[in-house]
Amino acid sequence: MVEKLQQVNGRVWLYPHDPDPAAVRASVALITGGDGSILVDAGNSPAHAREIQQAITEAGLPYPTTLVHTHHHWDHTWGACAWEDVEIIAHASATDLLSAEAKRPWSHQYLRDQVAKNPRLGPSFRARALAMPEWDGFRIVLPHRTFEDTLELAYGVQVRHVGGNHAPDSTVVTVPDAGVMLLGDCYFPPPFHLRTEEDGLDHAMARRLLRERHTWYVDAHSPPRSLAAASAAGPVDET
Repeated sequence: MVEKLQQVNGRVWLYPHDPDPAAVRASVALITGGDGSILVDAGNSPAHAREIQQAITEAGLPYPTTLVHTHHHWDHTWGACAWEDVEIIAHASATDLLSAEAKRPWSHQYLRDQVAKNPRLGPSFRARALAMPEWDGFRIVLPHRTFEDTLELAYGVQVRHVGGNHAPDSTVVTVPDAGVMLLGDCYFPPPFHLRTEEDGLDHAMARRLLRERHTWYVDAHSPPRSLAAASAAGPVDET
């Protein structure tokens, strides 16, 4: 697995996803500005977040002052407690979703008990156990600021709620001067334990986003793709 920050285009950098599907380790983006940067997603654990912090330091890039969640799922938010002195921004619906997750008694025993009750949780909960060798100091952090439809941040960064079947709070982040759209998991089907035989990739959403004709499209579980490559290949599932 490549673990160094990679430049997507212009001011947009990416700490790549882990291609091992058992890891469920989403990519994390950094958008630099004049005196700071904006982080897009937090990492799947405090340990993952610390790896990203080290990579930012080694690359000589500014530490983030803002963290945007593309959605509330654990592999995008569980690293948030390791990011100090950042403002966390998410769609308004994420607050209740994360509050419910924060009430769970997370531990390895809890993960085992939940999988015993519902084996379909196995892939996700085994990945959580791998990501969290220990739980000291871990907590789920709620957003400091929320939005409903769109939000413009520093450095011209645009945030937009798109929703969808994967997560109701799914949000995309656009950096116009770099021609980059960060997609999170917005067009993916629901998580495995909630998925039915009828559920699949949201091709209609993917087509709508491609019609905006950004130079680069980056979902959280695939390498960055140019507009031409994304249009030719179609969307890729995360599982």
